[in-house]
Amino acid sequence: MTFHLGYGTNGFSNHRLDDALDIIAGLGFTSVALTLDHHHLDPFADDLPARVSHVAAKLDRLGLRCVVETGARFLLDPHRKHHPTLVSEAQEVRVDFLLRAVRIAAELNADCVSFWSGIKPADVPADEAWNRMRSGVAAVLEGAEPLGVTLGLEPEPGMFVQHLTQALRLREELGSPSLFGVTLDVGHCVAVEPDDAATCVRRAGGLLVNVQLDDMLPGVHEHLEFGEGDLDLGATLAALAAVNYVGVAAVELPRHSHAAPDVARRAVEALKAAMPDEPAKPRHPWLADAQRAVRRDPAVVGRLFPAVGRRVGRGLNRPDDPQGLVHGSVDDAARAELLGALATMLDDDALSAELLALYRHGDDAEKRGVLRGLALVGDRASAAGLEVVRDALRTNDVRLVAAALGPFAADHLDDHGWRHGVLKCLFTGVPLAAVAGLERRTDDELLRMVADYAAERTAAGRDVPADAARLLGKGE
Repeated sequence: MTFHLGYGTNGFSNHRLDDALDIIAGLGFTSVALTLDHHHLDPFADDLPARVSHVAAKLDRLGLRCVVETGARFLLDPHRKHHPTLVSEAQEVRVDFLLRAVRIAAELNADCVSFWSGIKPADVPADEAWNRMRSGVAAVLEGAEPLGVTLGLEPEPGMFVQHLTQALRLREELGSPSLFGVTLDVGHCVAVEPDDAATCVRRAGGLLVNVQLDDMLPGVHEHLEFGEGDLDLGATLAALAAVNYVGVAAVELPRHSHAAPDVARRAVEALKAAMPDEPAKPRHPWLADAQRAVRRDPAVVGRLFPAVGRRVGRGLNRPDDPQGLVHGSVDDAARAELLGALATMLDDDALSAELLALYRHGDDAEKRGVLRGLALVGDRASAAGLEVVRDALRTNDVRLVAAALGPFAADHLDDHGWRHGVLKCLFTGVPLAAVAGLERRTDDELLRMVADYAAERTAAGRDVPADAARLLGKGE
């Protein structure tokens, strides 16, 4: 495991901070997300330096890594929750608070200061709110730079910045500063993002500086314990390992303080059970550099895409998949990650155009990379994605056919096209294990088509493929 599992102190609001830290460490967590608040390291306390020194020593004794959170509800205004914000009239109050948090983070040697935008006032136009957001973050960055403290912007449901793409856009407009990263709450991905949490993790990639762990239901901003919502916890943790995330991943259950010790115990048990069995392979140094280059200048992807195989190799991801039809190859995965990095930097139209160009002008390996990377693009380039999927399904290249029927096709390809894609796999010998969503999308019409195919082969005295027999319920 590359990252540090932790728990948020906002889920221990009925505990003294020292007691909360003792319980968190005692349960086996190795990090903490510390929310500055009246009762937990008040940033406006007269004796703040002494308190910070005490907490720093406590964290050191317990071996807890730390991030600083700034989402206290009534810290700045006792009458209005979370007010003022970066997009409200009294923005300077929020900026002052964030700068105090930056100084505290520096003393605690925290990974980052995490923050959000706030809710846009109804009487403030969107462009004015965006300008306020940009100027406020710039002011905090100016104070953070001399101290070397990283900031992590958290997209928050219902707030002005609620999607990952907005956070990435703001970062780009500010010049992609090295001290500006992303805080990602995986539950928020379930609630409001068009893609699942694992895809969002891969899309943010090397820009992740803080991760919050909780479960949620689509369309509902309510932090739930693991298993109570729609989060695929195992896939999310695997994605964090796959992108080599090395920071804090802390459980955030702010409304569970009444039963904090028991809730935290259940959380750590769920996390241990869902942890990937095998450690992720380290990202190739060239690939990491290439992703950073794409984020600095998306235009370089056209030069980097063809070079992937030479740089990272063309071996298979799994020895039990000799043609790479199910799990793909090393260069397939690397190209997919480059496409994911590209998706963080371009708007939907530009992303669609670049995706089509990479596919049309690429060789077979580059085409596979585009097809494998569609899962990281999701709805943002669905028309372009469908165009390349349909093109690949018209070919007789079994590796292109297999790559085309991945998660993107499972979610976006029409029933007619998808059924014929499955049938083509049976005709060409592509194992149905390569078809994402097979169990979910199999219907009576597909079974009728496969039954007709099996009957034709039997009548011709030819064997029925084992995959066809299994799909029809006749296999072993």
